[in-house]
Amino acid sequence: MKILVTGAAGYIGSVLVPRLLAEGHAVVALDNFMYNQSSLLDVCYHDKLTIVRGDTRDKNVMAKLMKDADAIFPLACLTGAPLCAKEPLAAQTTLLDAVKLILELRSKQQMVIFPTTNSGYGVGEKGKHCTEETPLRPISLYGKLKVDAENAILDAGNGITLRLATAFGISPRMRLDLLVNDFTYRAVYDRFVILFEAHFNRNYIHVRDISKAFIHALNNFDKMKDQPYNVGLSDANLTKLQLCQEIKKLVPDFYFVEATIGEDPDKRDYIVSNAKIEKTGFTPDVSLQKGLQELIKGYQVIKRNQFANI
Repeated sequence: MKILVTGAAGYIGSVLVPRLLAEGHAVVALDNFMYNQSSLLDVCYHDKLTIVRGDTRDKNVMAKLMKDADAIFPLACLTGAPLCAKEPLAAQTTLLDAVKLILELRSKQQMVIFPTTNSGYGVGEKGKHCTEETPLRPISLYGKLKVDAENAILDAGNGITLRLATAFGISPRMRLDLLVNDFTYRAVYDRFVILFEAHFNRNYIHVRDISKAFIHALNNFDKMKDQPYNVGLSDANLTKLQLCQEIKKLVPDFYFVEATIGEDPDKRDYIVSNAKIEKTGFTPDVSLQKGLQELIKGYQVIKRNQFANI
């Protein structure tokens, strides 16, 4: 197929684009390279790759690139609650308005597979897994815009939305502001972390398994279309304290303690069921422990703090 990926040089796109090419697809990779990243250089040799420096909010650019696409993956995003709170207008235009533009320009035959987020669940009920039927109660602008974009895609038809757990793992466009990546970096270099509201739960998924989920959705599109799917590690619904305990197994001198005062500005707290996508045949490849080992190795290469979205 010919696939248009927006935000293609980002944290997910930098892993997904090479995988799509390896699967034999032609890829048009659109990105504005706002972080001056050099990701995708490793696949520039590929005859089936086209790279376009441009903006997903530009109607003329999108109309031209979408014309021959069989599928569109709108990854372009101001990712995370802190960045969206800092840049609310850019967040609105990139996360939601750009998605609406894609829906306006596309033909009914063109498939859309969109990464939303399970942050849309906000604060879950204690002891109850959030399923795709659970009411969405986002508590950040980022979560609200993602939920609105998901609703627009599902209402328009011929789309799939993937409610991603918190991503982790090494990517050519690395990010240290993701929870697992951040805590592991601190364990390796600072040897300590102070936890706020350490009992808050989150679900996790490796960036390579996110790419696998996109390809799974593409290959099973007719069976899965017009529905949302949680994508996470079913054995990794962990509190922040439990996550630190997992890291300590690999970094024995890692010290962590819960603060008795103060609070985490990110109030998300939920456990998630991934049974729906698992029933379609999807299984993640990378366990939390495998991903942590990879991060520790990667942090022998990375020792600086520019790899973040804020």
